[in-house]
Amino acid sequence: MYTYKTQKEVREAFWIEHPQFQNDYRKTWRQNKYPCNIRITFVDFVDYLQRSEQISKKLAYRVTL
Repeated sequence: MYTYKTQKEVREAFWIEHPQFQNDYRKTWRQNKYPCNIRITFVDFVDYLQRSEQISKKLAYRVTL
């Protein structure tokens, strides 16, 4: 099991794990520019990573899309 250490790694993993959103990805966009369904999916993804101990609780609180 891979453990993510940085926000960048978590974001990259999200886009890789959710190819259905690839057409919506914008390099310069951050959290609030994305549609609600993408933001909710990202929050669920981060929650899963934290619960499965792939990221720290501190990183889970800090990471944004």
